[in-house]
Amino acid sequence: MAYKLMAIDIDDTLINDNKEVTPATQTALEQAVAHGVVVTLATGRAYASAQALARQTGLNVPIITYQGALVKNLLDEKVLYERYVPQDASRKLYDYCLENNLHLQTYIDDKLYAREENDKLRDYAKLNGTQYHIEPDFIKVIEQQTPKLLIIDEPDYLDKVAVDLRELLGPEVHITKSKPYFLEIMHREGTKGHALTFLADHFGHQLSECIAIGDSWNDHEMLEVAGLGVAMGNAIPALKELADYITASNNEDGVKQVIEKFVLNAE
Repeated sequence: MAYKLMAIDIDDTLINDNKEVTPATQTALEQAVAHGVVVTLATGRAYASAQALARQTGLNVPIITYQGALVKNLLDEKVLYERYVPQDASRKLYDYCLENNLHLQTYIDDKLYAREENDKLRDYAKLNGTQYHIEPDFIKVIEQQTPKLLIIDEPDYLDKVAVDLRELLGPEVHITKSKPYFLEIMHREGTKGHALTFLADHFGHQLSECIAIGDSWNDHEMLEVAGLGVAMGNAIPALKELADYITASNNEDGVKQVIEKFVLNAE
């Protein structure tokens, strides 16, 4: 199979634990592009955060951000695909978080907003290299269009919250975890699987010609639709179970291994 499109998650997949793309992986990315493969990123990060890394690695294609709720060109920043959280769901989520004293944050026009400053917000912003804005009258923010809302709390508690929210918000939203402490809420078509399907069609490729690489549960939709779904060696067990192939970890150039095996050395 000659693969034509690769979608790669960023955190704990493309970058190592030092938050770096290693020179070896960078070289492999360049070789894949030279081989005629469209290489893109597929991340839960905001566009502003993802595009900085994409430009650093020399990519110039549309990238998948906000878990798939936004696909945007790097060159001219044209929006190709966008899905907003339904307004009714946003308001219900806001009320639920107030009642249960949960930290809720969101993005408006690629800027991060929260109701109050706390360690959860500061740690998240540091992790993603993102600036944040405080709006005490948070309903003003909630009533604007957003691709993603995010709750930060203890992993086990978030699992219970997710059950509540699926019942409260219904089938119009997509709820997933990008990391154990992050529960993310998007439009029901705001998944990496929907976005990869869109991009494959955009470039005129079949999904069978696509490779998707990830480490966490928020990657499972794109691994399922891609012709080759790859889990990192450091991926959660549930993702490894559904993957077609398991590569090395993010600290062992797992992405490089996939490119060499399935793109550069493919028969």
